[in-house]
Parts: sequence; C-alpha cells; structure tokens
Amino acid sequence: MAYYSVLAVTPSREDWIPAYLPAANKLVAKHGGKYLARTASHEQVEGGEQTSALRIILEWPSKETAMSFMNDPEYKPHLDARTAGSESYHFVIEGKDDLA
Repeated sequence: MAYYSVLAVTPSREDWIPAYLPAANKLVAKHGGKYLARTASHEQVEGGEQTSALRIILEWPSKETAMSFMNDPEYKPHLDARTAGSESYHFVIEGKDDLA
C-alpha cells in the first residue's frame, strides 16, 4: 500500500540546502520514492494559521520504504543539517480511506 510523506519546512538558514537537494533526490529515488510536490506556492484555506515556507509531498511504495529512507545512514547527515537549519514537520500517512 502506498504511503505519503507530507512535510512543512521553514528554513532558518540556507547553507544546508545546496548539499541537501541532490543527496535527498538520489536517496528518495534509491528507496523507491517520488516527489509529487515541492513548492513554496501553497495557500492555507482552513484552520489556525500554520506558516511554512515550503510544502513537500512524496509518495512511497510502502511504509517500510519511507522508513528505510528516513533511517538510511547516508541520509542522516543531510537530515541533521535540515533539522538544524529549519523548522520542519514530517508526517508519514497511509494511502487509504478509513472513513469510506
């Protein structure tokens, strides 16, 4: 079953970004993931204000592949750089409708 990563990221500094992007692109692909959206073009239409500079959505073949990406030792220094240089929220969501 497909899983989705949904992230809200606001960089507090940008020095980590040039090294992060190519590494993340390579490692997402290595783990079978695919970017569906990576954009600063978003609009909140409901709820209390939640500002974020970037919204990112990735599709994964399974929860295991999403978690293997997150736990990949090759990704760890880039994850550490992103979390140190930004305010980030990351949710892994199962691609099913529990309310159907």
